[in-house]
Amino acid sequence: MSDATLSVPAPTGQAKAKQRPGGAVLRFVAVRLVGLMVTLFIASLVVFGALYAAPGNPLTYLTHGRTMSPEAIAAIKAEYHLDDSIWQQYLRWLGGVLHGDFGTSIIYNQPVSSLVGNRASVTTLLVLMAAAIVLVLGLAIGTLAGLKPGWVSRSAMAAATGVMAVPTFVGAVVLIVVFAVDLEWFPVFGAGRAGFDEVYHLVLPSLALALASVAFVARLAQTAVRQELSADHVQTAISRGLPRGAVVRRHVMRNAAMPVLTVAGLTIAGLIAGSVIVEQVFQLGGLGQFLVSSVQQKDFPVVQAICLMYVAAFIVLNTLIDIAYTLLDPRVSIGKKDS
Repeated sequence: MSDATLSVPAPTGQAKAKQRPGGAVLRFVAVRLVGLMVTLFIASLVVFGALYAAPGNPLTYLTHGRTMSPEAIAAIKAEYHLDDSIWQQYLRWLGGVLHGDFGTSIIYNQPVSSLVGNRASVTTLLVLMAAAIVLVLGLAIGTLAGLKPGWVSRSAMAAATGVMAVPTFVGAVVLIVVFAVDLEWFPVFGAGRAGFDEVYHLVLPSLALALASVAFVARLAQTAVRQELSADHVQTAISRGLPRGAVVRRHVMRNAAMPVLTVAGLTIAGLIAGSVIVEQVFQLGGLGQFLVSSVQQKDFPVVQAICLMYVAAFIVLNTLIDIAYTLLDPRVSIGKKDS
C-alpha cells in the first residue's frame, strides 16, 4: 500500500478575509473617512447656499439702509465680491475656510475667525461637561436599573421618564430658580473667568443641557442590559455555576455597550444643537448666543462660520462613533462583507 500524498487546499477569498480581520477594519475606516469628506463638502454647499437663498440682501445691511452714491455702493460690492457669481463666491469662501479664514464680519468689521474663536471655548466646555454628565449618570442609572430591578430602579426610571418630557429651556429656568435664586449655590448668568471659575459657572447650564439626554440614555441602557441578561448564552453560563459578576462583565456589559454607545454618541452630538438654547437662557456668550444675534443682524459671514462648525462637529462625531463601534466589534463590518 503506497503512501498517499495529502494536499491542503489553498485558502479561499473568504478564509483569507477571516484570517486578516484587521484589513477589513482598515478598509471600513478608510471608507468612512472618505464619506466624512464628501459629507463635509455637501454640508458646506448647503450652509453657503441656504443663507443666500434666504430673504434679505447683504448690501442692505452693509449700508445700514442708508442712501449712498453709486461709487460707494460699487466699492462695497467690490470689497465683498458681491458682483461675482454665487459659484465664484462659494469657491473663494471655501478656499478661505480651508485656510482658517471665514471672512470679515459685516456688523463688527473684524475677522470672523477671531470673533468665533473667542466664544468657541465656552461652547466646547459646556458640551463636554454635559456629555460627561450624560455618560456617567445615564449609564450608571440605566445599568443599576437593569441589573437590580426593584422599587428603587423603578422609581429612578419613572423619574427619568418624567425628566425626558421637560423642555430644555424649562429645565434651565427651574434650575436657575431653585439653585441660583433660592439656594444661591451657583451664579445665575455668565460664563465666568477661565479656569475653575468657568467650570463653576457652567455647572447649571451643563445640567440643564444634559437632563433629557441622561434620562434617554438611562432607559436605553436598562433595556439593553435586561435583554442581554435574558439571552440564552448568559443564562446557560449562570446555570453552569460561573460567577454572576464575571458573566455580567464579560458578556452582558460588553454586548449591551454596543447599542448604548451608538445612541449615546448621537445624543451627545445633539447636545451641540441644544447648547444654543442653554446659552441664551444663561447668557453665556458662547457660539450659540452669538449665532442667534448674528442671524437677527443678518451677519452672513458669522452665521455661515458657526453653522459650518456645528455641522462639521456633528458629522465628525458621528463618524468617530461609527469607527469606534467597528473597532469594538469588527464583526460589524467584516460580517457584512462575508455575508
